[in-house]
Amino acid sequence: MNQKSSSTVFFAGLQWLFFMFANTVVIPLTIGDAFDLSSIEVASALQRSFIYTGIACILQALIGHKYPLMEGQSGLWWGAILSISASASSAGITVSELGGGLAIGIILSGILLMVLGALGMGNVLNRMFTPVVMSTVLFLLAAQLIGIFTKGMLGLATGDQIHLPTAGISIVLILLVIWINVKGPGVLRNFSILIGIVTGWIIYVIFFPTPSTEAITSTKVFNLFPWGTPTFSLGLIIFAVMTGLVNTTNTIAAIKGFEPMVKATTTDKQFRKSFVLTGMNSIVSGAFGMVPYAPYVSSLGFLQSTLIFDRLPMIIGAVMFMVLGLVPSLSNLFSTLPVSVGNAVLFVAYLQLFSGAISNLKGINFTPKTIYRIAAPVLLGIAIMNIPVDMFASIPILVRPLLSSGLLMGILLAVLLENTINWSKLEQVEKSIKKEKKVS
Repeated sequence: MNQKSSSTVFFAGLQWLFFMFANTVVIPLTIGDAFDLSSIEVASALQRSFIYTGIACILQALIGHKYPLMEGQSGLWWGAILSISASASSAGITVSELGGGLAIGIILSGILLMVLGALGMGNVLNRMFTPVVMSTVLFLLAAQLIGIFTKGMLGLATGDQIHLPTAGISIVLILLVIWINVKGPGVLRNFSILIGIVTGWIIYVIFFPTPSTEAITSTKVFNLFPWGTPTFSLGLIIFAVMTGLVNTTNTIAAIKGFEPMVKATTTDKQFRKSFVLTGMNSIVSGAFGMVPYAPYVSSLGFLQSTLIFDRLPMIIGAVMFMVLGLVPSLSNLFSTLPVSVGNAVLFVAYLQLFSGAISNLKGINFTPKTIYRIAAPVLLGIAIMNIPVDMFASIPILVRPLLSSGLLMGILLAVLLENTINWSKLEQVEKSIKKEKKVS
């Protein structure tokens, strides 16, 4: 490998590092707040997340599906855990009891996923995920993530009003990254995410200096069951198993979304290994107080922005991420990255998910009767996303995280419609009716 290609791979790996960091850092912070963890435990959770996310990515790239897809803490699981933790007091249990019960449930769901994955669950799910289901996943994921990023870009993540300086810088970063993607030279286009994050970070350091805080250097990286003492709760186990099974949609969506980029066909063996590894990651997550893992569908937007589809840069980025977790001073340094900068840059990257959603619908002709197969799940999902979570308080706690998730409900409705209705036959009937009307 020549010097130029070596430097390209290194910077591509650095870009993956920032992508992993931006997608990971917020999760342990919010989980720590939900379970009333101490600052030391939250710092420890950050380190654990960095270290194990790097390990999980490398395992999937070398042993599992063998694609450059980030294996990270699942947004679906994240939302479900935050939702059920917010309901702990109304259910008459402490967050510590809830955390201990959830830990056991997550471990058991991981074991079940490993078994089902080894038995070929991927084949069944693969048949269920038609192009319309894939489009639904990408449409809803784009809508959900863009909403989150927009709030962060405008400064609404830390306040209840738009912060104009933050919004201004975010808009400048968005325009910069879009310009690089559309008009920039090929080499710059490949590193648009990295350029955007570094530029935004520098601007913030210059114009918005923040007072230094005392760094936490004493952490408990390998602390078992930090959420609470393990307890056996049938209700929480059922909740965890249900969430774990629905979470498998991330694996299918990410893998099937990547295939057209490199014109690849994923084998049954790759699916089996990927599910087994994701199940193993769930077991580790339950034991060490982390949100369970899954391949990130949002990796597709990142890959479409950078156009670098090799595994090596992601592996390099994963190794760097592990180093961040192992060295507390580096973790503290990266924790100063402004959230709005990461949100602004990821906003542009995730716009590419919309492209993938449209591409999956090519060749499908929609009629007034068949339009329901895509319109119903997408619009239902978006509608639920716009209902405040506390409005679901009257729903039983076990199914509340499921019913309050627009992403999940949209995906489940799409799968149901695609696998219970013969849309091709319906389309033919409609065409026949039209021909008869013309003849008459």
